[in-house]
Amino acid sequence: MQSIRVHRTGPPSELRLEEVESPTPAAGEVLVQVHAAGINPPDLYARSGFPTIPEQVRPSVPLPLTPGTDVSGVVVGVGPGVTAWAEGDEVLGLLRFPSGGVDGGRGYAQYATAPVGDLARKPPELSHVDAAAIPMAGLTAWQYTTEYAPVTSGHTVLVNGAAGGVGHFLVQLARRAGARVVAVASTRHAEFLRGLAVDEYIDYTTTRVARAAKDIDHLFDTVGGPRGHLLTPAIRDGGVLSPVFFGDYHEDELARRGIVVRGGQVRSDGSQLAELVGLVAVGVLRVAVDEVYPLAEAARAHERAEQGHIQGKLVLRVDH
Repeated sequence: MQSIRVHRTGPPSELRLEEVESPTPAAGEVLVQVHAAGINPPDLYARSGFPTIPEQVRPSVPLPLTPGTDVSGVVVGVGPGVTAWAEGDEVLGLLRFPSGGVDGGRGYAQYATAPVGDLARKPPELSHVDAAAIPMAGLTAWQYTTEYAPVTSGHTVLVNGAAGGVGHFLVQLARRAGARVVAVASTRHAEFLRGLAVDEYIDYTTTRVARAAKDIDHLFDTVGGPRGHLLTPAIRDGGVLSPVFFGDYHEDELARRGIVVRGGQVRSDGSQLAELVGLVAVGVLRVAVDEVYPLAEAARAHERAEQGHIQGKLVLRVDH
């Protein structure tokens, strides 16, 4: 089969298309013929060798590496003991995350093995490209808003990075939970976010967010980074901050103001994914795909990902 592999961590150019042996499903796994693979930040981190993490705690990257945890495709083989899925079933999933480590999914390939519990049935209403855009970003938003940092009806929620993969799901799930939603993004995303029926839109390129937004009950920050603390004055005293990525939020100031930090690590969960995908299939939630690239152009897709300002997700199309 064809697979993207990395033999040396570094820039996107290290992603190479190669011919390799197809994998064999173990007990409790199925073999999926991949039709599309979603691109996520952990793919970029692993490919580059986690350069922003201090060396003493930096994860090791097993080489050669095949990135990719989000896949949509068709079951073409079943391992011993598998009864939940059969050949011909169309499925999607977040594979072995985070339990499988940085190469647990190996989704940038024509075939991938998948634990049965990581998969959900792909509805016929969804293309494989749209389905592959859902798992990690959608489950992150789902688990944050239902488990790690539940949204309260009637509260005002601010989503920073609202047009991105996780952000556009957070916006919709927060509204579904009954919150008033303030979306923060750059100029090009204004029409997209208004199409998601946000209550207020703030263009951070022209407006200081903490001046435009006050008394926020719950802030979801999907951007993080060293400037994260510039957002926290928008949160009311006693409110909630939910960072999706690492950021500098001046913890002493948060403690002084009684702001609670709530969050967690996204994990594979086929049953939750099935609920989420069901909402997409009936039009309650929308999945946005910014651009689609052939598998052979994975390097170009990573270059685009590193530029940021993506509306929804980037997806690799896998031909056979």
